[in-house]
Amino acid sequence: MDCRNQTLVTELFFVGLTNLFQHEVALFLVFLFVYLVSVLGNLGMITLIWMDSRLHTPMYFFLSHLSFVDVCSSSAISPKMLTDIFVEKKVINFFGCAAQLWLFGHFVVTECFLLAAMAYDRYMAICKPLLYTLIMSQQVCVQLVVGPYAVGLISTMTHPTFTFCLPYCGPNIINHFFCDLLPVLSLACADTHINKRLLFILAGALGVLSGVIILVSYMYIVIAILRIHSADGRHKAFSTCSSHLMAVSILYGTLFFTYVCPSSSFSLDINKVVSLFYTAVIHMLNPLIYSLRNKEVKDSFRRKFERKKFLIAR
Repeated sequence: MDCRNQTLVTELFFVGLTNLFQHEVALFLVFLFVYLVSVLGNLGMITLIWMDSRLHTPMYFFLSHLSFVDVCSSSAISPKMLTDIFVEKKVINFFGCAAQLWLFGHFVVTECFLLAAMAYDRYMAICKPLLYTLIMSQQVCVQLVVGPYAVGLISTMTHPTFTFCLPYCGPNIINHFFCDLLPVLSLACADTHINKRLLFILAGALGVLSGVIILVSYMYIVIAILRIHSADGRHKAFSTCSSHLMAVSILYGTLFFTYVCPSSSFSLDINKVVSLFYTAVIHMLNPLIYSLRNKEVKDSFRRKFERKKFLIAR
């Protein structure tokens, strides 16, 4: 398409979630609650791990960074989404769209590889318990955390750069509530075949790599657990992995549904619902999963709460 005689688009407009006032009020209240629980839950988890010396282990070191990533990822989308609910013109400029796309993509990739690092940590704890403290030193843990941030940073620099180098001549309306890559690419007045192929290759490679690390780690973990003769021992070993498995299943399941399943198989409205789940709800679920299903976290919280009550009573 020849764009030379057309006005270049500098702003994008979101269709949003709904135009009915009753639905807008309900959605605002629900997702404000989800966002607040997500932020407070994850910051609470970080604070608890930082304050309790009993939780200064590799597992909780990774969990504190997972909580930090959840706060950042949720904050890249939810505040804008919440402010747009009651606004008639849900507008974002190209710079804001690029920043949102980059930030969210960066933290999603980082979270995938943090979960892979946590799977490797569980593998070392269960399969090589005698060497665990020696191998999972502070230096190794830092490297296993820096790696996901670096991979997320490098991988997500590619897509926004190539996406916003394309000409945009109109229309400029996105049937979504945030700047997701594929809806933005659909507005470009140029061939986006290379961009979509690059997205598929890079996202697929990152997803497969992190997924394989998790899968292989759990294959060895399952084999090690089956070799434990005691039923209590097997239950205890599996309980240390159950929260992580739930977090992995929820994140990878929603990402698979959104980016791997053919888009023509589902309506845009269904894709928006799924997007709501992995942009907002998952980040609220992670601290709940790790707090409600983790005895050490519950015990730590109980100790802090009882100590606070004791100090107040005095």
